[in-house]
Amino acid sequence: MNNRSFKEKLFWPLLITLALIMLLNLNITGKVAAVTGDTYEKLKIFSDALTIVQKNYVDEVKVDDLIYGAIKGMLETLDPHSGFLPPDAYKELQVETKGTFGGVGIEITLKDGILTIVSPIEDTPAYKAGIISGDQIVKIDGKFTKNMTLTDAIKNMRGAEGTKVTLTIMREGLSEPKNFTLTRAIIQIKSIKYKKLQDDLGYIRIAQFQEKSDRDFETALHQLESGEKPLKGLVIDLRNNPGGLLDQAIKISDFFIDEGVIVYTEGRVESQKIKFFAHKNEKIHDYPMVILVNGGSASGSEIVAGALQDHGKAVLVGTQTFGKGSVQTIIPLDDGSGIRITTAKYYTPNGRSIQAKGITPDITVEDRLPGTDKEGKKIQFLKESDLERHLPGEEGEEPVEQVKPKGKLGEKKEVEDETKKEDPPLDEAIRLLKSWSIFKGTLSKKL
Repeated sequence: MNNRSFKEKLFWPLLITLALIMLLNLNITGKVAAVTGDTYEKLKIFSDALTIVQKNYVDEVKVDDLIYGAIKGMLETLDPHSGFLPPDAYKELQVETKGTFGGVGIEITLKDGILTIVSPIEDTPAYKAGIISGDQIVKIDGKFTKNMTLTDAIKNMRGAEGTKVTLTIMREGLSEPKNFTLTRAIIQIKSIKYKKLQDDLGYIRIAQFQEKSDRDFETALHQLESGEKPLKGLVIDLRNNPGGLLDQAIKISDFFIDEGVIVYTEGRVESQKIKFFAHKNEKIHDYPMVILVNGGSASGSEIVAGALQDHGKAVLVGTQTFGKGSVQTIIPLDDGSGIRITTAKYYTPNGRSIQAKGITPDITVEDRLPGTDKEGKKIQFLKESDLERHLPGEEGEEPVEQVKPKGKLGEKKEVEDETKKEDPPLDEAIRLLKSWSIFKGTLSKKL
């Protein structure tokens, strides 16, 4: 190929790249921003590099692969939640929000270039096998994961129901990596679980915020409230909830907040400065609430916890949350791929930044959930602040003082079958709600 025909072939990909840059400006700001002379100079360097690779690389390479690689590399210089989604990865993202997909059931991230587990998803093959937060995936089916992208890792772990995949795991306390052979399953994440506890107390577990979470939550709430006796208190369990759809987290918060801000976002672009307000509820939920959180509570679960805490609607029990307080915008591209880019930060109604700090519970109780650490050891949760290139939190913010509860944690007195498993945060929540009920009854008699 002569130099002229090569440059003619190169012209269209470069034009597409320029159009992509302009399109991103158009999508986010609503108008095309001016491209500076310096940007043109850098694009010329990119053009020269692309020319050199195509002309001199030992094998012929596709222009599409080079352009995809360039976009991927560009986004990887940003924070850990920004990234390029090739067409297959973009499809997977859409599938996940619906709550059904094939795989092993883990939330993963990259920490210091190492594939690391944020949290196993409840009742999945990974959860049942004893995989825990902070585990490092060294190999997938014998293939080393060093420098493997999240997209490739997900692709290698997903598969048909009934097939097997072996994860080689390294964790603190192990002298050498350990193999976990998991049988893939159709991961049907049941977003909402609920049950009646003792003494007319209710319990709702939110595993993840999906498309129908608000409707399922409303159904659960109705079932708990429609018993013969009025509900005296409610536990909302957000432990190991990695987040999900923002609108669902807001709608669930809105069940208990009648006015004011639920959450707001601040970004560099005016369109990303948004406040989400509560609406007047037809039904009043006038019972006390406790929300359970831990280091696996991230994003949407931190929004719910922060909103109800700031509005004085719930007491938070557990440990410091993950600290993912950033907003990602998904921008689809014409070829079926997409760009996930961080565009803003979340703030609680009182103006607290969640980013790299998390939500501090009112009462600190160490977590020991069945299936997370079978030996009963304290789990060191991975935090947003542990991730390479994470966005910094706000300066000058002091963490809220945490109160250690009085009495023996995890005491099993008067606790029925559903809470006999060693679960100190839930036991403490029940103790608080029972105490509230007793105190309220005594006070009303005196009045």
